[in-house]
Amino acid sequence: MPPSNSWLRLQPLSAASDDAAVTALTMPLDNRGLAYGDGFFTTMGVIDGRILWSSYHQQRLDSHASALHLDIDSRALLATLHRQAKHLQQGMLKLIVTRAVQDVRGYGYTLSMSGSACEIWLKSSAMPIATAEQMPLPNGCLVPLQPVASATCLSSQLACLPPPLAGLKSLNRLDTVLASAELQRIKAQELTSHSLQTKHLPANTEPNIGEGLLRDMSGQWVEGTMSNVFYQLSESPFAKSSSLSHPQNNNYLSTGQWYTPSLAQSGVAGVMRQALIDGLSSTEQPAIIRPLQDEDLPQLSQLFFCNALRGIMPMSSLRLLSGEVVGL
Repeated sequence: MPPSNSWLRLQPLSAASDDAAVTALTMPLDNRGLAYGDGFFTTMGVIDGRILWSSYHQQRLDSHASALHLDIDSRALLATLHRQAKHLQQGMLKLIVTRAVQDVRGYGYTLSMSGSACEIWLKSSAMPIATAEQMPLPNGCLVPLQPVASATCLSSQLACLPPPLAGLKSLNRLDTVLASAELQRIKAQELTSHSLQTKHLPANTEPNIGEGLLRDMSGQWVEGTMSNVFYQLSESPFAKSSSLSHPQNNNYLSTGQWYTPSLAQSGVAGVMRQALIDGLSSTEQPAIIRPLQDEDLPQLSQLFFCNALRGIMPMSSLRLLSGEVVGL
């Protein structure tokens, strides 16, 4: 097994092959992922040698390959990833797929076998994956549950994209890069301000900003900097509903109507988002895809972010751009 945190290139794979063709190589500077963002990635959690939500990651491989006209044998690739996961035992696998270098100059590619050929890169990182708290979905699947934190609205905006690019976890993520930098600045400012005002308070009273809520260029609030978002609404502005379950309650997901924003023009269709939509689909109140707009924010009664590595990240409050705080 190669060292953790090193990038490997996975050679062309065959579903009939039992041996993973894995080579430690340096990515060339004319790689199209580096030059044009021509490709996509997915990040997989590994616990006890098993890839979390592997069927959903395979769906992503197939859907993204189809959208970008890339030739990927997802079955063979998943077989290789499962072998890598067994060696890793616990941590993260990050997979990057880029289109192979083309004969034509510039952005273009040929609509042929060579145009659909791709390079597949993998990094295996040993790291702890939090499993102390888990929440059962109505369909029986268990989802990691993170400690409650707070969220803040960000002024950064996501690009609106045409189909079939909207929703893809493509390598073109500069809008998210800038948004994440804004969130880090806010966290640093909050920590500095808190330190100056409360020097003698215990460390556990420090600000706990867990995520930033992002809107796209049309003004719709879409997702977090590293996650998708689900929410519930109350009837009166800035009212906290006492009838809803606490995140530690097993009925949290099945109590009340959950909504999640549409990703038809921006954002990333996350693995955990789809797992939660599927998990709630058989209940009396399946998740509804609904826009999240400015006027909805004061009426939020519940809010959580989610991704495939961290699971569900419940929020206790949301700071609006105006500075007002909505308690959840």
